[in-house]
Amino acid sequence: MDLILWRHAEAEQTDDGVDDPARGLTPKGERQARRVAEWLNRFLPETTKVLASPALRAQQTAEALGRRIKTVDALSPEGTVEGLLAAARWPDAREPVLVVGHQPTLGLAAAYLMTGPRLATSQDGLLPWTIKKGSVWWLRHRPRQDRGEVVLVAVRSPEQI
Repeated sequence: MDLILWRHAEAEQTDDGVDDPARGLTPKGERQARRVAEWLNRFLPETTKVLASPALRAQQTAEALGRRIKTVDALSPEGTVEGLLAAARWPDAREPVLVVGHQPTLGLAAAYLMTGPRLATSQDGLLPWTIKKGSVWWLRHRPRQDRGEVVLVAVRSPEQI
């Protein structure tokens, strides 16, 4: 199974008291989303399932793909790694899954999947890895007899594409 983690592109800053999920992309964020979407569309199979946070900035990022998007509440800014993995049906989905979401959840998921729960924890809990705005982390689960193996296929930021 392939799991692609895509952090939303650069979003507007807002004043205190403004609903955070209503923040949209900046013009730079729109360019980032288009650039990364073009790269993804070159490599993603047509069968890829696209899941996105209900936050406006994640929806706008995902829309740059020009594919059908399923909005998943578990991917909201307050989402958890467990919710993300359940929504993606990791590692059992038959098709690749692209998740458009937020930090720290995406970074926590990457740390958990790449190092395992014992190595990815500190005394304060799981430490998120940094995923830059607009960046993609492409992970692949390969089944093995006694356990699965997670391989990092690609990491791309909008500046690298």
